[in-house]
Amino acid sequence: MRSFILRALTTIIAGVPVALANFAVEAQQTNPFPDGQGRDIIAQACTQCHQAGPITQLRMNEQGWRRQIYNMVLRGAQIGPGEIDTATAYLVEHYGPGVRVSGQANAEVKLPDGPGASLVAIGCTICHSLDRVTAANRPGKQWVPIIDRMVEIGAPLDPQQVSQVLTYLEANYGDDPAARK
Repeated sequence: MRSFILRALTTIIAGVPVALANFAVEAQQTNPFPDGQGRDIIAQACTQCHQAGPITQLRMNEQGWRRQIYNMVLRGAQIGPGEIDTATAYLVEHYGPGVRVSGQANAEVKLPDGPGASLVAIGCTICHSLDRVTAANRPGKQWVPIIDRMVEIGAPLDPQQVSQVLTYLEANYGDDPAARK
């Protein structure tokens, strides 16, 4: 009986490295990120806590991605100081402003005419579709932090254009959706 147990344990233990190797190969094959220098850093560090979706849906410039990486490192992401530049460059290349979200079906949206409409159409669609803008009704000045954040992460708007966009959004998408019911 003792020899049977020893043979069974030996077989199980001998199979562990093979199982781990197969797991590693499977993990590499299911890596949802495009090839490129920095892919493995992102895949390993980011998907330990969440799926790839939160990353693949964002579109930020270098400053925005770098800030996001530092934020995640503070939360426990395992990215070393020497890997931050590589990870940032990878994210900007594959998920920066102007890079289309793959598989995203954009709803057809016609913005109301008015000063600022073309700036919204151009500035916002660099990173996402207009349906995301039109669905985000915000009362009054609640558009200010949203637009400030968008400019911070890559929307190409100067201060005068930001003012026009805010006026346009407040006039056309500034009502409280609950008030319309």
